[in-house]
Amino acid sequence: MQWRHDPTFYWATRRLPAEVRPAVHALYGFLRGADQLVDGRRRAATPEARLRALDAWQAELERGLERGFSEHPVIAAVIDAGIRYGLPMSELSVYMDSMRVDCGPVRLGTREDLDRYMRGSAGAVGLLMAPLLDTPPPLHAAMARLGVAFQLTNFIRDVREDYELDRVYLPAEDRARFGVSERDIAQGRVTPGFRSLLAREVGRARELFAATSTLPDALSPGVRPGMRLARTMYAGVLDRVEAIGFDVLRGSAALPPWRVGPVALRSLMGMAR
Repeated sequence: MQWRHDPTFYWATRRLPAEVRPAVHALYGFLRGADQLVDGRRRAATPEARLRALDAWQAELERGLERGFSEHPVIAAVIDAGIRYGLPMSELSVYMDSMRVDCGPVRLGTREDLDRYMRGSAGAVGLLMAPLLDTPPPLHAAMARLGVAFQLTNFIRDVREDYELDRVYLPAEDRARFGVSERDIAQGRVTPGFRSLLAREVGRARELFAATSTLPDALSPGVRPGMRLARTMYAGVLDRVEAIGFDVLRGSAALPPWRVGPVALRSLMGMAR
């Protein structure tokens, strides 16, 4: 499932200790299940119906948590992971709140709106992953920040693709400050203001990565390679965005396949932080 939908995360997960991979796959299964209700090919036709589907998915989880088991295999697996590793399961509700934002057209108005969305869609996942990665409790907040860095990098890379889904995650107040209109995005116009806005977002993402630069060293040796691989591959996306002059509306900011091998090798050797 991870391989089909998120190969970057898949390869990072492959570098985790074998004993925690089932729990990671279970968590991913629940999160991906919610994502499929919002974005999958078989999603409901209307935003209202998609909201009802998310409500039903969350209700299934809550029933399972109350009883300690579930007949649904994905819910059962994530409940088992939560019990086994002491996961903060309330964070799944925070995640679901951000998924509800995506049920209809997305137009975030302020920086606070974006931060709130990323806290749910990415910070919550970081907090859930922290116990699985044997992260010391004082560093759980850093795991949340790293999740936000990953999410912001995705938003930077995927401006065009997100617009095709009727979503603009770049806050309206920031677009107004740099003179970037929605029509510019729709028509693929990479104006000086658009480049400046993207450069600002790249800088912010790099600050988040820098603030969590020592995190891999605080983790157990079995976890460090996967963490370093994920960090380095996402940082490579930011490098790519800069290399194409922030033109994510016409060019591809995905990490070229020929770079994946060297990136992985550097990470496994402990050179990437």
